[in-house]
Amino acid sequence: MAVIIGKTDRHYQEIERGKVNVPHLTLIKLADFFHVSLDNLVGRTEGENSMNRVNIGIIGTGNIAAKMADTIFEMGCVMHYAVSGRSMEKAERFAVEHNLRRAYGSWQELLEDPLVHLVYVATPNSCHYEHTKQALLHNKHVLCEKPFTTNTAQAKELLTLAKERGLLLTEAIWTRYMPFSATLRKLLDDGAIGRVHTLTANLGYPISQKERLRKPELGGGALADVGVYPINFALMMLGNDIEQVDSSAILLDTGVDAQSSITLRFAGGAMAQLHCSMLCATDRRGIVYGDEGYLEVDNINNPLSAQLFSPTGQLRETYQAPAQISGYEYEVDAAVKAIRAGALECPQMPHSETVFVMELLDRLRRDWGVKYPEDL
Repeated sequence: MAVIIGKTDRHYQEIERGKVNVPHLTLIKLADFFHVSLDNLVGRTEGENSMNRVNIGIIGTGNIAAKMADTIFEMGCVMHYAVSGRSMEKAERFAVEHNLRRAYGSWQELLEDPLVHLVYVATPNSCHYEHTKQALLHNKHVLCEKPFTTNTAQAKELLTLAKERGLLLTEAIWTRYMPFSATLRKLLDDGAIGRVHTLTANLGYPISQKERLRKPELGGGALADVGVYPINFALMMLGNDIEQVDSSAILLDTGVDAQSSITLRFAGGAMAQLHCSMLCATDRRGIVYGDEGYLEVDNINNPLSAQLFSPTGQLRETYQAPAQISGYEYEVDAAVKAIRAGALECPQMPHSETVFVMELLDRLRRDWGVKYPEDL
């Protein structure tokens, strides 16, 4: 009997009958060894549930793409099917390391694959618009990483295109989809801290050496990369009825923002003080203060716990987020549910909110004198 990566001819016959779920890493090697097409082998190993699965194609081979691929591998409702990179070598290495079934040396090839149903765009900020637009033109649903685009005009164009073609398009700002975010908002709505008056939130990492963050032509800056999280945290907790925006920023010599402070005044009288930085690490906390106590969230970039305190600082209650694969699974699950329901947007991050955030980002950059080539 022939033996390859621990599999025998008899075992392969069981694979053919759909009795065995083989690790995805072995599929290409198995197909080559037994001289069958990969498509046939994929069909054989999927079993009865294959028709119900959504195949995801990932554009990009960076850290976020890797985290997403590993997350999807653990999910049952989707198939991490394909990846495209800037070269075939990168794509193939990524596919082997993260157990994807197909590798493409360009995003154009991936989009031409009819078996790709949902495209996850995980490329530099400046590429989001073009990659998302082309995916829509190829009739693919799209989950696009934050920031959605580099400016509001691009965002509106893409959302209009998706609507015209009847396709799902949603922004992958992962904290919006986490069930714990809804739990936190419900605590506030239920009066856990009384009337809300103030919110503070910060997020910073020492990442200013990264080229994609330093260059305007790549859509760089702390606001686009980490500042969107404090902003979205404030909007999730307090809503978007903002009356006034004040801010200040420190710029790099390249012209992008390195760190900033933003104050939002809401119509109901509440205020939010937000900070982001790519120069240093911060504690990443978010705190919402009311007249009957305050709620402290451990990490606004992936909230796993929150503590409820009395006005005098006495701990009243601790809340824990549900166990997660990585946190990315929630946005994927929301996208798949929307696709199956025929919806064009996800309720966790409706198109109106994406546009609202983009308009706020544009306003802040204008105030600071930060310009992208797309703005000209």
